[in-house]
Amino acid sequence: MRVRDKVVVVTGAASGIGRAMALRFAGEGAAGVLVADLDEAGASAVAKEIGDRAVAVRADVSVEADVRALADTAERALGPIGLFCSNAGIITGHGLDEASDLDWSRTLAVNTLAHVYAARAVLPRMVERGGGYLLNTCSAAGLVSCPGDAPYAVSKAAAISFAEWVAIHYRARGVRVSVLCPQGVRTPMTLGLGEDHVTARAVAASGAVLDPADVAGHVVEGLEAERFHILPHPEVADFVRMKAAEPDRWLDGMSRFVESMYAGGA
Repeated sequence: MRVRDKVVVVTGAASGIGRAMALRFAGEGAAGVLVADLDEAGASAVAKEIGDRAVAVRADVSVEADVRALADTAERALGPIGLFCSNAGIITGHGLDEASDLDWSRTLAVNTLAHVYAARAVLPRMVERGGGYLLNTCSAAGLVSCPGDAPYAVSKAAAISFAEWVAIHYRARGVRVSVLCPQGVRTPMTLGLGEDHVTARAVAASGAVLDPADVAGHVVEGLEAERFHILPHPEVADFVRMKAAEPDRWLDGMSRFVESMYAGGA
């Protein structure tokens, strides 16, 4: 799928990967970009950078009514949605002992249920029009877990499972789905953990930490190829193959890796 002449919605677009995607899609010739975020001022600033083709909306993606409203706003202000990027995400930084029920419920709502709400909002419209595209930001953590943060790892794995379900059930109806699964990216969310946090150290030890603009470039390429897995860090594909081929060996290796991260002084 090419973004040119398409109306695109990006959630979590005030900063980080979402901001980079919104700007890149505009640069690729999108007909319009709806910039959605809890941070209304940040979303408005990104929309201003894009210009007349952009609309900013304040939205809490953990609230289904907000997701439906932003989809309605996009179609009313810009036209039929061709690509919905469910990108907003949060991280707690907490392991099993530290994560509260509120941590779990909020993380699952933003990182998993928001994708469900987006699909409910736009799939009927896309099917009626004969096609459309969903891009869900899910993280490499959804494929190979996340040292240190239990709610994040579980919510991202669930998000990938949901995207697979949608891809299976809606492909014949013209809807394509991709999951964006980067490792380390230089965003306010990951930087907010602090460099001494076990999750941050694990990310730094796993491969390159990319700029959001680099990730946005991989997204455009992946969408054009219509790949289900968009992997800005190619080594993630090797990790997934190892996990599938030798799960016990992979678990042993991950256990040793995590213990080494904690031994570093978390």
